[in-house]
Amino acid sequence: MASSGVWINAMWIFLFAIFDVALSNYSEDQCSWRGSGLSQQQGSVEQISLHCSEGTLDWLYPKGALRLSLSPRLPSVAVGPGGSSSGLITACVKPSEQFHGAQLYLERDGVLELLVGDRLESSPPPRVRCFSRLPGEKVALFLQATPHQDISRRIATFRYELRGDWTARLSLDSHRINSEDACRPCNNTEILMAVCTSDFVVRGNIRLVAEDETLRAAVIKVSATRVFRQKYSLFTGNSRLSSRGEVRTLLQCGVKPGPGSFLFTGRVHFGEAWLGCAPRYKDFQRAYMMAKAAQQIPCELPVD
Repeated sequence: MASSGVWINAMWIFLFAIFDVALSNYSEDQCSWRGSGLSQQQGSVEQISLHCSEGTLDWLYPKGALRLSLSPRLPSVAVGPGGSSSGLITACVKPSEQFHGAQLYLERDGVLELLVGDRLESSPPPRVRCFSRLPGEKVALFLQATPHQDISRRIATFRYELRGDWTARLSLDSHRINSEDACRPCNNTEILMAVCTSDFVVRGNIRLVAEDETLRAAVIKVSATRVFRQKYSLFTGNSRLSSRGEVRTLLQCGVKPGPGSFLFTGRVHFGEAWLGCAPRYKDFQRAYMMAKAAQQIPCELPVD
């Protein structure tokens, strides 16, 4: 019986080793990483490097620590809505609702700042956290496993996104954003640049405005009469004349439903549309026609 018990234990160790090797993998595009802490020694730090502007990290049974360097292949010049650039990169991380077993820190010049703490079962869902990096500044994400007797249900998972400095206006980490800057109307230059650089450009009407308590955001329900461009299938419908979608913005902006046609532009963050510039369509038409007459439009749009 004793030899049988030894054989079973050896078999479990062998299976765990295979399982761990299979899981400790980068995705083919070097955008994501999935691994297990079962083979890590207590106090060890595994070095990981990802090279995309967005991806995921899944750390099963956290043990020891991970240090994640993000080196995205972004354009050499990140252009903002006004046509300017500072080289600033904004990064956001979105922990899963089941984030357990680790704490997530921002490491900047050797100093750690807590972004996401280990969660209890009763804790509210973790919020998106954002930070900025200047050119040449050394930053990394540091995950530290927290001691637990039972690690079988502990999985630390999050998604990340990195963008140029134009995303400062659309930051999801709302407690850090300047609501005055985020909610002010765009000027004509910003509107025309937004038409060229946004993930979605849609003409439509506001059906109603709801509240997303998790993100502390206003959810604008849009009836789209024309979809000029969309990066993902954000606005869908069976009708040729109208489709529907949702766009989020900060609660502080006080968006209300009302009559009139608008041009909605913005960026997609973690699969959700976030509002950038949204002028009344007639105001956009006027700005576009004036710029076109002066041969100063940055890109063409079939305006009617």
